[in-house]
Amino acid sequence: MPAGYAEAMSQARLTGFSPPTHDDVAAAERLVRPLAIETPVLRNDALDELAGAFVFLKPECLQVTGSFKIRGATNRLVRMNSDERRRGVVAFSSGNHAQGVARAARVLGMPALIVMPLDAPEVKIDGVKADGAEIRLYDRMTESRETIAGEITRERGAVLVPSYDDRHVIAGQGTAGLEFARAMAADTPLDHFICCAGGGGLMAGCALAFEGASPSTRLWTAEPEGFDDHRRSLEAGDIRTIDPAARSICDAILTPQPGDLTFAINRIRLSGGFAVTDDEVREAMRFAFRHLKLVVEPGGAVALAAAMFRLPAYMRGQRVGVMLSGGNVDPALFADIIRQA
Repeated sequence: MPAGYAEAMSQARLTGFSPPTHDDVAAAERLVRPLAIETPVLRNDALDELAGAFVFLKPECLQVTGSFKIRGATNRLVRMNSDERRRGVVAFSSGNHAQGVARAARVLGMPALIVMPLDAPEVKIDGVKADGAEIRLYDRMTESRETIAGEITRERGAVLVPSYDDRHVIAGQGTAGLEFARAMAADTPLDHFICCAGGGGLMAGCALAFEGASPSTRLWTAEPEGFDDHRRSLEAGDIRTIDPAARSICDAILTPQPGDLTFAINRIRLSGGFAVTDDEVREAMRFAFRHLKLVVEPGGAVALAAAMFRLPAYMRGQRVGVMLSGGNVDPALFADIIRQA
């Protein structure tokens, strides 16, 4: 691990690396509410027929900044003291965490610098710029975002805000799951909940939320084929990594392995995971656009793809919750996908 990054992570661990609880998720809801909206729960008859189950959707693509990431970023930044806010924050992200941190930093009046890949979708780069954050672009193939972020953090005395391995980030992301579980409690609890997994922060937060609010619900990750490190890690009982040669259109959730903290939470609470193809993701995006009138990015559509194409026979006729985690898709890519049959 690069020295600068290790030092920055050490600083983050002082306040952020102990495991959060369901109570932390509940406490985070009050703190994130000024910035994050409560997204609705949707149904669709055509989806139920296709999945062979009763599917309930939580569209975080309608969230502020276009994804759930504003929740964790807000819960992390709002807890910083005045000196930390003055020195500002640094984060690295392909886009959604970047936008969440940039928006929370702007609202809270602190400087922010985001390390982003050169091939990040332009819509995500534009979103970060619109909120006034600095951007340091890097080449995925020749540069290390951890090294760059660590060096900048050390030079500025800033606070590194991890995208998933942080207790406050995880608790903030979990507020989406808390809303979902609470909305369903008024009717009948979900039998299953499917959520995308990159580093695992959203899944971990939602696992804590359901643990307290809907403990009978079984929890599942959804990932692109070749990046199903959570599924394989859950089966093996320890962390497994991806093949560096793997490729997918799901840029928002392409991490090399589960986070240490997120996997510690997920391994004892999840039932397993699904892996979907890029073609299934594309079809899920088309379905969301045509039938739900929603724009969902590839990484945000993996859980929907799992519900559409991968449900095992014993889930037929059961109540399945699906998280649509984001909608920040490159317009040209989205147009190409929608045009294809």
